[in-house]
Amino acid sequence: MNTQKIAVVAGGTAGVGRATVDALIEDGYRVGVIARGRARLDEVAETHGDRVMTLSIDVGDAREMTRAASAFEEVLGPIDVWINCAMLTSFSPFEKMAPDEFEKIVQTTFIGVVNGTRAALSLMKSRGRGTIVTVGSGLAYRSVPWQSAYCASKHAINGFLSSIRSELIHQGSDITVGVVQLPAINTPQFDWAKNRLENKPQPAPPIYEPEVAARAVMQAVRDGNRELLVGQSVLQLVFGNMVLPEAMDRILARAGTEQQQSERIEPGNRPDNIHDPVTHIGATARGSHGDRAQDTGVIVDGDQARMGVLFSLPLVALGLGLAVGSAIARNRTNRW
Repeated sequence: MNTQKIAVVAGGTAGVGRATVDALIEDGYRVGVIARGRARLDEVAETHGDRVMTLSIDVGDAREMTRAASAFEEVLGPIDVWINCAMLTSFSPFEKMAPDEFEKIVQTTFIGVVNGTRAALSLMKSRGRGTIVTVGSGLAYRSVPWQSAYCASKHAINGFLSSIRSELIHQGSDITVGVVQLPAINTPQFDWAKNRLENKPQPAPPIYEPEVAARAVMQAVRDGNRELLVGQSVLQLVFGNMVLPEAMDRILARAGTEQQQSERIEPGNRPDNIHDPVTHIGATARGSHGDRAQDTGVIVDGDQARMGVLFSLPLVALGLGLAVGSAIARNRTNRW
């Protein structure tokens, strides 16, 4: 009987995906790694040897993803864990994005999750068990300007996973479907994403190292969380937008523009990874903003955080009531 733990990471050669591959291997898994770029896949294979199996696949291709899942099982064994992590983005005004650019970002960032989830379920459902974790973003709850396709994709992921999760519950399945909502992470995406802003893009502070995200993914794998919120900034986005969405529109119109740009002038026309992988950056988890990145961050169960807010509302209301009552009483006293 095969007792080896097996995981697959789609988008596993850079950024959070690469950090997650490393964390899984450290935890005893053998890992199937999916990415477009052959060169970075070879780097991962050289680093981890027979602990990994790599396949050059575009996650937006449903048939290739299903074939990849079967190939991993044939060589490595039954897949216990599937991680959806592939993404693309463009720092650009919406009206300057060509339709094929917008569609490619959605095809990778959202449809890639759909294809990965479908591939994983096609194998896990016959066994009645398994864990699927998708790397999401705080921008799934509160969009920012200049990343419309990416934000749309992250919002869509939430809706898709909620539907699939309910279907599995209805079917009595023990397969868990979780999502990890991330803050700004120091990954290479800011060095190779399409950019039409005046300055070079940066993660909007506070910035966290990708290993923080990988720890959250591993927690979701271990505990089967429905949703984890990572970093104080994600909590602010989720609950701030819930309470004051119009104010957030206006705040992010200014702050969202300023915080996404570094002080480094962008010459324009830099190589980007929209249609093909870039070749000048290797298979690294970290990007070029490590001087300001934190290597620790809060990881909160999303359901528990919401319950905490819900139960605190009566206390807030009581406090407001007492304050208003006190003000009225003082006002009456002053009249006399």
